[in-house]
Amino acid sequence: MDFFDLVNLLGGLALFLYGMSTLGSGLEKLSGGRLESVLEKMTDTVVKGVLLGAAVTAAVQSSSATTVIVVGLVNAGLLKLRQAIGVIMGANIGTTVTAHILRLTDISSDNFLLNLLKPTNLSPIIALVGILLFMAGRKRIHKEVGQILLGFSVLFTGMFAMEGAVHELREMPQMAMVFARLSNPVLGVIAGAVLTAVIQSSSASVGILQALSSAGLITYGAAFPIIMGQNIGTTVTPIMASIGAGRSAKRAALIHLIFNLLGTALFLTATYAIHYTIGFSFWDSPIDKGGIANFHTLFNVVVTVIFLPLSGLLEKIVTFLVKPTEQELRRQQKAETIILDDRFMVSPGLALEQAQHAVGQMAELAEENCSLAFELFRSYDNKKADLLQENESAIDRLEDRLRVYLLNLSGKELADSDSKRISSLLNMMTEFERIGDYAVNIGECAQQLAEKGLALSSGALAEYNVITAAAAEIVSFAGKTFTTGDVKAAQSIEPLEETIDLMEELLKARHIERLKAGECSIDVALPFIDMLSHLERISDHCSNIGVYIIGYSKDEISDFDRHEYIRMIHQGNTLYYKEQYAHFEGKYIDRLSSLSQQK
Repeated sequence: MDFFDLVNLLGGLALFLYGMSTLGSGLEKLSGGRLESVLEKMTDTVVKGVLLGAAVTAAVQSSSATTVIVVGLVNAGLLKLRQAIGVIMGANIGTTVTAHILRLTDISSDNFLLNLLKPTNLSPIIALVGILLFMAGRKRIHKEVGQILLGFSVLFTGMFAMEGAVHELREMPQMAMVFARLSNPVLGVIAGAVLTAVIQSSSASVGILQALSSAGLITYGAAFPIIMGQNIGTTVTPIMASIGAGRSAKRAALIHLIFNLLGTALFLTATYAIHYTIGFSFWDSPIDKGGIANFHTLFNVVVTVIFLPLSGLLEKIVTFLVKPTEQELRRQQKAETIILDDRFMVSPGLALEQAQHAVGQMAELAEENCSLAFELFRSYDNKKADLLQENESAIDRLEDRLRVYLLNLSGKELADSDSKRISSLLNMMTEFERIGDYAVNIGECAQQLAEKGLALSSGALAEYNVITAAAAEIVSFAGKTFTTGDVKAAQSIEPLEETIDLMEELLKARHIERLKAGECSIDVALPFIDMLSHLERISDHCSNIGVYIIGYSKDEISDFDRHEYIRMIHQGNTLYYKEQYAHFEGKYIDRLSSLSQQK
């Protein structure tokens, strides 16, 4: 392998990781709350997961690709860790199909269907269909399906590039000699693992063994540990895919590694124990392609059957090794209480309670994201930025699932009060989702500054602390009013929103003056001004939530005129509004005035 082979190998790795990212992003967009439900039904038991994993891997002829996709789905929250275990086990069985195909006919066969299913031929076809859908599709779903297909194709292209970069290893006679002389089982396992890790395909490394076997270069005794080691080597690919992913994705990749390590250790021990006590008559005989394919399947099926009842234990082991964060534990506890199950549709009251809890979780995540975004502007931290994105993905998934769930529920025969409650929840979840979006936008403004090594001046930072304190309070009010239905808290939102609007205008003007005076650069000014606009939009959505709560309390959610209500209180016809506005003006506007006087 020369320098350019190494460059091609790293380039293939880059394409592979990008393809995985594109694929995961496309799946998230397309899911709309449905993909998660389908996956849950197809993998609601470990046995179903094994069958699904085996079928998918047999189709794409790559356990690495299947496992990497599983890691991506776990990272995207579309698949739970327990469900992923069965799919990972099944992927090991499915990958043995390639060896059986190779035993029947050459890869270069004229069989059209066989050639069509080869990833090398299927990948460009998928890419062609994907780009046509992505570029020419008029509907959103067409573009999303196109993105998924392109992600698949780029992923496979990356794998082919890595395989091509190390192609010469297959042709080296020294490699054949190494395989032929590997009588030590430990060395055999290591050799199989290393070769598969480099080639990035257990199917390809098994194919090398089958090629060697046709020349009679390798015996049963030498082949067995190499085949077991190949299962360990194939775990490198999903481990690489989990780099930079969330902790759940890392656990899924770790399960693949532990499962294959334990399976290899167990099967290797049993095989050699039988050989040294009873003995295998064929041990020193040359192995053929069929023997390799049969042992590859036998090994993976037996190991899967043994560990299938231990899937819960595997989950506990990796959760212990990759401990959840406090935020993850809180989220898991909340998620356990939220069950958006269609079976609740027979009792609309119960279904609405679950939907209420789900919107409440969206509110908590949106508030947490605002807090994270505000902190990022003060001091940028990659871990907090990652958590911000993770929360945003959770909010989006909840919104997708809730929308489908509530719209399905609205088609049932409902009392007027239940219909109004559905309308309220649909409105509320949209508002909280938008608050989360603007929090992410603020985080991106902070990232712009961090990437350029810039920071706010002391004056701008002091002003920023005042307006974000007000923004944090209004977001807290919005969450509280939704959770408790506290109308008083809801009535406090609008005067605070007006205060934030005034602060935004004031701080924009001050920052422009600093820019004119040369006290700050344009690179700092633009993200700061954008951030102020995002804060103002967050307060607007909090105002909408407050007005919805007030309208719902008056039993007027369907015909409550939000604009008329806001116009009325702004005219000063409401004493409570006047009192609250004066309170917030003294709490925040006066603080800004004192900062201006300190200069």
